[in-house]
Amino acid sequence: MGPLLLAIDQGTSNSKALLIDQSEAIVAKASAPVGVSYPRPGWVEQSGEEIWQSVLAVIERCLTDIDPPRLAAIGISNQRESVMLWERHTGRPVGPCVTWQCRRSAERLDALRSPAFEAEVLGLTGLGLDPLFPAAKLGWLLDAYPDARRLADHGGLCAGTVDSWLLFKLTGGAVHATDFGNASRTQLFDIHRLGWSTELADVFGVPISILPSPRPSDTRFGETIAQGAIPPGVPIHAVMGDSHAALYGHGIRKPGAVKATYGTGSSLMTLTDTPLRSVSGLSTTIAWQEGGTTAYALEGNISVSAQAAGWAASILGLKDAAELTTLAATVEDNGGVYFVPALAGLGAPHWQDKARAVFSGMSLGTSRAHLARATLEAIALQVRDVFGAMETDLGASLEILSVDGGATQNDLLMQIQADVLQRPVQRKMVSELSAAGVATMAGVAAGIWTAEGPSALRRSRDRLEPRIDPSQQEVLLQAWGDALKRVVLLP
Repeated sequence: MGPLLLAIDQGTSNSKALLIDQSEAIVAKASAPVGVSYPRPGWVEQSGEEIWQSVLAVIERCLTDIDPPRLAAIGISNQRESVMLWERHTGRPVGPCVTWQCRRSAERLDALRSPAFEAEVLGLTGLGLDPLFPAAKLGWLLDAYPDARRLADHGGLCAGTVDSWLLFKLTGGAVHATDFGNASRTQLFDIHRLGWSTELADVFGVPISILPSPRPSDTRFGETIAQGAIPPGVPIHAVMGDSHAALYGHGIRKPGAVKATYGTGSSLMTLTDTPLRSVSGLSTTIAWQEGGTTAYALEGNISVSAQAAGWAASILGLKDAAELTTLAATVEDNGGVYFVPALAGLGAPHWQDKARAVFSGMSLGTSRAHLARATLEAIALQVRDVFGAMETDLGASLEILSVDGGATQNDLLMQIQADVLQRPVQRKMVSELSAAGVATMAGVAAGIWTAEGPSALRRSRDRLEPRIDPSQQEVLLQAWGDALKRVVLLP
C-alpha cells in the first residue's frame, strides 16, 4: 500500500494515463480518444477543451477506488508543437489548438525566409523554418482572433503547448509554465541561454508576456486543485514532451543509442554531449534538464507515420490498421508499389511542407494487398531515412533501434523495420514509454525511486533481427529514393 505515481500522456489521437506503484507495477491504465479536425486542406486542429476533458476522463478511470493520500506525484507528457491560446482569468480557450501537423503558417514562414534569417533561427533554436514548429502558428492565432492581441496587451492572455494548458488546468490557473524540452520545440527559445528569445518573439509577432515560464523538466511545477477524482495538493513533479519522455523511458541517458516512437507521426531521437548542428536535415533540441544538467539531442520528426496505416485502411475499405496488416501479410513483397505518405507534407530529413502523398509503380497486376504492404514499408522507410541522417551527423554507426508506441505491437511492421534498417529492432515490455518515462522522472524527483530510476518499466520484450539479404535492402532503398524524388519535386 505504498505511494502511487500518475502519468498523463496527452497525444494527438488520444489521451492516456498510467497509475504505477512503488514496485513498478502498472496498477491501472486508461485511454480516451481525442477528435482531430481538418477544416481546410493542410489545416489540422483540435479543441483545447476536449483535450482537457479527455485527460480528466482517463484520470477518473485510473483513480477509481484509489485512496487519495497514496497519490504521491504526477508527471505529464504531451504531444509537442501543438499550440493554443486561452484567457488567463477564465481559462477559456481563444481559438483552436493548432496541432503540430498543421501547415496553416506556411505562407507566414515563406514571407520570412532568407538565408540570413534561417541561419539565425537555426543557430538560436536548433530548428529549421517549417510549419511544424509553433512560433508562426502563435502569430497566426493572435492575428486570426481579434480579442487575442487586446487580451495580450492587458495581461489577460496565456499561450502555450499542451503541457502548459494541462498544468494551468490541473492547478486551477495557478501555474503557467513549461519545461525546457517543450520550450525548445517552439522556435522561440534560445537553447543555449535557456530563455525566450526577444529577437525571435518580435519577428514572429508573439509577446513574451503571454508565454509560459520555462523550467527544468524535474521541477515541482505546482499542486493540483480538487477536481473530480483528483485530490488537492498532489505535486506535479515532471513535464516532458512525449518524444523526450519516451527517450527517458528507454533508459537512454548518454549518447550512442537511438529510439523511435511510432504514433500519429514518428520521432527518432539520440542524445548528444552538446548542441550538435545537423547537416542532414535533423533538429537539435533539449531532451530534458534534470538535476541541473541539460541533456541535448538530435531529432528527426516524421509528419505521418502510423497514421498512414489507418488512412490507407480507410481508403481500401478496411476496418482498421490491423486489417491492413493482415492483408499486407498475404503477399511476399510490394509488387513494385511504393507509397510516400506525405499526407501533411514531409518532415525530416526532407522538410518539404508542400509535398503530397503518392502511390507509384502500380500496374494491372497491383492488388490491394500490394498497396497495404507498401503502406507498412513506407512507415519503416521514413524511419530508415532519419536513422541514416543521424549516422551521418554523428559520424558513427548506430547498431540497434529501440522502439516504442502502439504501432510497435505490429509484428509485421517491426520485422519490415529491421529489414530496411539492416539493424536489430528492440521492443520494450511496456509500450507506453512516454508515460513510463515521465513517471520515472516524477518518481525520482519525488524521492520514490533512486536516481537510476526503476528498471522494470524499461525491460526489453524481444529483439527482431533482419531477415532479408542486404542486396534486397538496396533494391528497396533505391526504389524508395526514386518515389521520393517524384514527391519532393512537386511544385
